[in-house]
Amino acid sequence: MNLKDWIGRSEAVSDIATATPYAALSATFDRPSERPAAGTPLPGLWHWLYFLPLHRQSEIGPDGHAKRGGFLPPVPLPRRMWAGSQFTFHKPLRIGDAMTRTSTIHDVTEKSGRTGPLVFVKVRHEICRDGETDIALTEFHDIVYREAARPDDVAPPPKAAPATSPWEKQWVPDDVLLFRYSALTFNGHRIHYDRKYVTEVEGYPGLIVHGPMVATMVLDLLRHQLPDAELASYEFRAVRPVFDINHFFVCGEPQADGKTFRLWAKDHEGWLTMEATAVIK
Repeated sequence: MNLKDWIGRSEAVSDIATATPYAALSATFDRPSERPAAGTPLPGLWHWLYFLPLHRQSEIGPDGHAKRGGFLPPVPLPRRMWAGSQFTFHKPLRIGDAMTRTSTIHDVTEKSGRTGPLVFVKVRHEICRDGETDIALTEFHDIVYREAARPDDVAPPPKAAPATSPWEKQWVPDDVLLFRYSALTFNGHRIHYDRKYVTEVEGYPGLIVHGPMVATMVLDLLRHQLPDAELASYEFRAVRPVFDINHFFVCGEPQADGKTFRLWAKDHEGWLTMEATAVIK
């Protein structure tokens, strides 16, 4: 099997940006939960509330994801994580928009890491509003696959986050927060809700806080500080897992040009868990 044969595979999904998922994520993030009026712009990354993966129950694998093959390549490694993403915001998506997302396998790379083989899959998503040919949002999604945990695995050394930041918000994750986000994104990955599975099978100390949720919380910090700012681009990279057994922080600082913002997340001990950059128009 040559995993690179999957490069170029494509699929298209259509959806409508309805108001209830927007209001539900607002409530989950402890913001006002009124259903927004048609025409309300979607905040950055909230398009993840749509185009949900509607796999049949018989198609689900042992980790809660869809079985390997189909659109994504059948990588023969058991652990799958969201490593990062890059976005270009060409025009706003709004409540009431009918949308089409075209997804393409952009690249597949096999590497050997500190703990064994790794496979990186990069997916390109392009979202258009129906009836329009120009792209509203371009997203690259980086997925990493790795071997199962072994008793002799040694965690990589952590990297310290900046000691101070002008913007900071504490989050206290729990089972309910993780369940609500999993439900909103129809994410069956068991590492986010099945404590027995995540600790005994995958070898983690607690439930893993969704990387996309942390990335959205990081960007929501910028939205809180500059509610009228319009995004031009955003990128993030997951550095270290965040677990539900401790609180964590999202932080940020404006850069000298007034358009660029350094953003990050850190755990309760001050170790960097995610780094990001946002640019506004």
